[in-house]
Amino acid sequence: MRIFLTLAAIFFAAPAMAEHHEAAPVTPVTIVIHGGAGALAPGRYSPEEEAAFRAKLNEALDAGYAVLESGGAALDAVEAAIVLMEDAPMFNAGKGAVFTRDGKNELDSSIMDGANLNAGAVAGVTRVKNPIKLARAVMEKSDHVMFARDGAEKFARQNDLEMVKPSYFKTEHRWKAYKRALKAEKEKQKDAALFHDFKYGTVGAVALDAEGNLAAGTSTGGMMMKRYGRVGDTPIIGAGTFADNKSCAVSSTGWGEYFIRLTIARDICAQVEYQGKTVEEAADDVIHHRLQETGADGGVIVLGPDGSYAMTFNSKGMFRGVKNAKEHMIAIYGEEE
Repeated sequence: MRIFLTLAAIFFAAPAMAEHHEAAPVTPVTIVIHGGAGALAPGRYSPEEEAAFRAKLNEALDAGYAVLESGGAALDAVEAAIVLMEDAPMFNAGKGAVFTRDGKNELDSSIMDGANLNAGAVAGVTRVKNPIKLARAVMEKSDHVMFARDGAEKFARQNDLEMVKPSYFKTEHRWKAYKRALKAEKEKQKDAALFHDFKYGTVGAVALDAEGNLAAGTSTGGMMMKRYGRVGDTPIIGAGTFADNKSCAVSSTGWGEYFIRLTIARDICAQVEYQGKTVEEAADDVIHHRLQETGADGGVIVLGPDGSYAMTFNSKGMFRGVKNAKEHMIAIYGEEE
C-alpha cells in the first residue's frame, strides 16, 4: 500500500515538477569576418568595386554561417569563410596577394581551436592554393604548430592539398601597384596612395558553434615590398590569431610588426579572462590605446563564448561583417552601414 501511494505521489507531482524545469540556454552561433583594415575612406573604391567587396564578404559570411547553422564546428566555419576570401582576387590573401620586393607572392596563415588550444600556422608558402587549409593540416596532422616555406609546401603535398603555379596568385592590379612602388623606391619618393597598401588586406574569421566552442583563423599575402622572407603577425599565435573558450577568439589585421611586439590577439583575450572585461572593452583598450600609442594602426575582430563580439579598428576603415540568428551586417568604412 505504501509503495502504491509513493508511486502515485510521484506520478501526480511530475507535471508540477516539469513546469519548473528550465530549458538549457541556446548558444548564439555567430561568425565574424574581416577583409583587412586600412585607408578605407569613402571614395577609395568605385561603386562597382564596393559592390564586389560586399558581395564577397556576404558570400563568406553565408558560407561560414551555413556550417554553424547545420550544427557544424567553429573550425569548419572559419575555414569555409577564409577559403572564399583567399580565392577572391580583391583581398590580400591567396589569389590577389601583394608582391614582395623581389616580385613574388609569399603567403602566411594560421588557425586555432578554442576548445583545446591546438593551433597550426604556415609562413612564406608560394604554391599552396589555400594556406588556411594547410595551417589546419599542420594543426591536426603534425606534432608542430608552424611550418615555413619549402618545408610547409612539402607537408602540403604529403597531405594532398591543392598546389598551384606561383603565377596563379598574380593579379594585374597588384602587379601594377608593385611596379609603382618599385619606381617610387628607386626615385626615393613616398607614394601616399600606396603607403597603406604596404601593410593591409589580411582576411580572417572567428566563429562560435552550437557546442560553445570558439575558433579563429587569419590569412594574408603580407606587406607589399616585404624583404628577405619577412613574416608578419598573421601566422604568429597570440599576435595575429588566438582562440580560447575561456575568453575569446581574435583575428588581427594591420601593421604586423607592432601586432607581434604587443601580442595583440592574446592581450585582448587575457584582459577578458583575467580582468573581466567585455570583448569590446578589451579590444578598445588594445587597439585605441596600446596599439595607437605606438603610432601603428589596424584592427581586430573578437568573439566571446556568449556570442558578444567586437569589430574594432583605429584606421579609417575595415572590411568586416557579422552574422548570427538576429543580425547580418557588412561594413567597410568608419561607421556601421
